[in-house]
Amino acid sequence: MSKKSVIVGGTVAIDNVKTPTAEGRNLLGGSAAYASLATSYYHDAVNLVGIIGNDYPQEHLEMLASHGVNLAGVERSEDASFTWSGEYMANMNDRETHAVALNVLEGWKVKVPYEIAQSEIVVLANMSPENQLEMLDGCKAESRYVIADTMDLWIAIANEKLHEVLQKIDLLVINESEAREFAQTSNLVLAGERLLEKGPEHVIIKLGEFGAMLFAKDGTLFRCPAWPLKDVADPTGAGDSFLGGMAGYLASLETDTYSFDDLKQAMVRGTVAASFTCEAFSTQRLQSATREDLDARMAKLKEISSW
Repeated sequence: MSKKSVIVGGTVAIDNVKTPTAEGRNLLGGSAAYASLATSYYHDAVNLVGIIGNDYPQEHLEMLASHGVNLAGVERSEDASFTWSGEYMANMNDRETHAVALNVLEGWKVKVPYEIAQSEIVVLANMSPENQLEMLDGCKAESRYVIADTMDLWIAIANEKLHEVLQKIDLLVINESEAREFAQTSNLVLAGERLLEKGPEHVIIKLGEFGAMLFAKDGTLFRCPAWPLKDVADPTGAGDSFLGGMAGYLASLETDTYSFDDLKQAMVRGTVAASFTCEAFSTQRLQSATREDLDARMAKLKEISSW
C-alpha cells in the first residue's frame, strides 16, 4: 500500500439504538469511529483523533485496534463519554433522538499528537466546526488533502465557523437535507453548485438509499448508485463509513492530486462500506467483513449499474 497516512478526527461515542424490530445498547458510535474503521479496509495507516470517557467500553477500542486503527490520538478523560440514544421509525429513514449527553465533548479542544500530525489525508468527520478548525491547525503536512462532513446542527448554530472550514477543505461531503438547508434551495443540482462557491474543489451530496452525487467546479457531475439492500438493520454511521471508505481508497493511490475519476472510484468504495454498516447494529457487520467481501460487492454493484 501507499505510504500516505490518514488522520480521522471526530466523535467517539456510546450509542443506544432502537429500531422497529430490535434494540442495541452500549454500542460503538461516533463519526470518527465509523470513518476510521471503514478507512482501514482500503489503507493500513489510519489514525483516530477523538476523546472518550472513563466509562468507554474497552472492547470497542480493541476492535478498532485489531483493524489497524492507531488510537494514539484518542484522548482519555475522567468524565463520562459522549452518548447518543435514538429510535428509528418504520421506514428506517426518519429517527428521533431521545437523549444526548455531550459529557467529554463539552469544552473539548482537539489535540493532534506530533507523531501523526504529518498525515497527508485529513478527514474532518462530523464534529463542531470549531473542533474541525482546531484539528486542521494541528495537522502539519505541507501537502494535504482535506475531506469534511457536517450536519444540520452546525449549519444552524455555527454557520460562520462552518463557512471558515469550507474555505480550508478540498472535498465537502453532506447529506441531502443538509445540502438543501445550507444552500437554501430544494434543487440538489443548484445546491451542489452553491456549495462549491463556498470554497471546496468538489462536493458530494449523499442521497441515502438512492446513492450520492459528485459535483466539480467545471460543471462535471457524477451519480453513484447505492447497493440495493433487502433489509436495513441500523443505518447509524452509514454516512461516516462512506466518508472513511473514500478516504482509505484515496490514500492507497500513488498520487498527491486526486482527479474527478479518482473521486468517482472512491465514492464506490465508500458506498460499499456504508452498505455493510447498515446490515447490523453499529459496526457489527462491517467489522466482521473482509476486504474480499467488500471487493465482491463492489464488482456486483458495477455489474448491476452498468449500461
